[in-house]
Formats: sequence, C-alpha cells, structure tokens
Amino acid sequence: MSEHIVARGKTCPLERLRMLYIHDGTSPPQLLSAGHHVASDAVWIDLVNPSDEERAAAERITGMRVPSLEEITEVESSSRVFSERGAAYFSMPGTFLGADGQAQATPISFVISPQRLITLRFEKLPAFAAFSARFERSGTTGSYEVFVGLLEAIVDRIADTLERIGADLLRQSKGTFRTGSAQATRNMRRTDQELRAILTAVGETGDALGTLRDSVVGIGRIASYAQQVGDAWTPPELKVRIQTLRQDIASLNDYDQQLSNKVNFLLDAVLGFINIEQNNGVRVLTIASVVGIPPTFVVGLYGMNFKNMPELNWAYGYEFGWAMIIVSIIVPLVWFRSRGWL
Repeated sequence: MSEHIVARGKTCPLERLRMLYIHDGTSPPQLLSAGHHVASDAVWIDLVNPSDEERAAAERITGMRVPSLEEITEVESSSRVFSERGAAYFSMPGTFLGADGQAQATPISFVISPQRLITLRFEKLPAFAAFSARFERSGTTGSYEVFVGLLEAIVDRIADTLERIGADLLRQSKGTFRTGSAQATRNMRRTDQELRAILTAVGETGDALGTLRDSVVGIGRIASYAQQVGDAWTPPELKVRIQTLRQDIASLNDYDQQLSNKVNFLLDAVLGFINIEQNNGVRVLTIASVVGIPPTFVVGLYGMNFKNMPELNWAYGYEFGWAMIIVSIIVPLVWFRSRGWL
C-alpha cells in the first residue's frame, strides 16, 4: 500500500487508496479524489507494495509512469537505469532482514523528475524509515534532494550492516582457530559439531555479503547515472553530495571485497580443519589395524593343531605366547610414536 506523500517537508501516512491524502503544509490534508491533482509543492510519493489501483493513481497525479514489479526486477543494466519522457527511472535490489533474521533481497525503484520523486518498494525498509523520520526536520524541498537523501540513507544502512558482518566474521575467525587448535585435546564429536556450526555461520555470512554486494553495485550504477541525467537541474551542493556518495560507494565496494576474501579464507580454514579431523580418524583406524596384525599372527600361529609343536611341552610355553603377543603390540606402537603419529 502507499505509505507517504510528502510536500513542503511534511509527511502524511497513507493506509489505502481511499485514504490517500495530500498535505500542502498550509491547510488540512485533502482526500485524494478521482479528479484531484497534486499540489505543485508535493515532491515525494512513496509506494509500498501498491495495488494496480494505487499505481494508476500515482501515475494520474504525477503524470509519470510507475513501473511494475516485473520491470524493476529485470537484471539488464538498460532496464535498471534509463530516461523516459523527462523522467529518470532507476531500480536496484535492496536488502532487508527476513523473519529468520537472514538478509534477503527486495527490489526498489525510483522515478524522478525535476518536480517530483516516486519511490516504489515491496518491503518495510529501515533506510526509508530513518530518512522519513528526519525528513520533516531537514527542510528538504526538492525531488532531487529527497532522492539524494534516500540514497545516502541506504548507503549508511549498508555500511552499518557491513560493519556488523565484519564484527561477526572476527568472532567466527577466533572461534575457527580456537576450535582447530584444540582438536587434538577435545572430544571428537564436540569438535565436529563446533566446526559444522562455524561452517554454517560463515556460509550464511557469505550469502548475506552476496546480497549486500548486489545492493552496492545497484546503487553505484544509480549514483553514476543520476549524476549525468540530473546535471542540468541539480544545485551545486547536491552535485558535491552525489560525488561524495559515489566515493562512499567505492569504499563500500572495497570493504565488501575485503570481507568476501575473509569469508573465503575462513571457509578454506574450516574445511581444512574438518579434513584434519577426518585424517585423524583414518589415522586411528590405520594404527589400530596395523597394531592388531602381529598379535593376530601370533595367536594364529599357536592356534594350529600340529602334533609336533615344541612350545606345547615347554614349562613356560603359555607365558612365552603372551610375551610374544605383548611385544608384537608394543613394537608397532613405539614405531608409530617415533614417527609422530601418536
């Protein structure tokens, strides 16, 4: 449903189409009727999961086409940034936390002209909520100023999320090497469970980074194109802000790449420790089988039922047989110990 229409630094919450209000800051909100036209100072219309009727109303009151969900989810670059009839159209994958606490992608679209901005989204996004909360105090009046402010809020949110992921990776890194270094002195089942948990956590972190990377790439493409198409009707101070925004996006790209490399490193480390753990299991089986061969040979030798076996008449033949078995066990164990296997 539509969420806000903004005019003169004021926002009005919207419940559904028949409750769509225009606020011009000087008179009580007016109910939007079929023939109503938006006042000239209404600069921002924010649509959240709108119905076809709401999209049509937004098109009618602004004179700009509102793209459909299918259009803004197309992956071609030409479908995500383009101009049409004096308006610029941008779309990008946004990021939000799902019910399971994992990062998920959702499409966001911006339709901007020198007079108005339409935003189209399908989830409640914290960046939009944070910008809306401070919008009334900012004195923002232009569509492009709102647009740049929203991009800055999205970039800030992505930066905060990347910082949180960086802290999570640091904890996972410490846990990985602490668990790996204690493998030889800990319960194998417990070590296996801990390594599996770390592997799952690192994998989820890598998946979240992939989602954020799509958002960073998308907003970088938007900022670059917006700087070109809005050059003629952009105030000088906003040109500086958009340039600063592009620099921030470049920094986020570098930091994201650094975190991705760390994820790959941790994945390799965890898999390496798991392989070591598996090799330890195979080594134990190898030692047990090798140590068991000599006593089996001795027992099989003296278990043969031949009549002429001198040891059968020895006074200490039984003790001699046990001594042979014990020595045949000790000698391989000493050899394995000397080789560092034990």
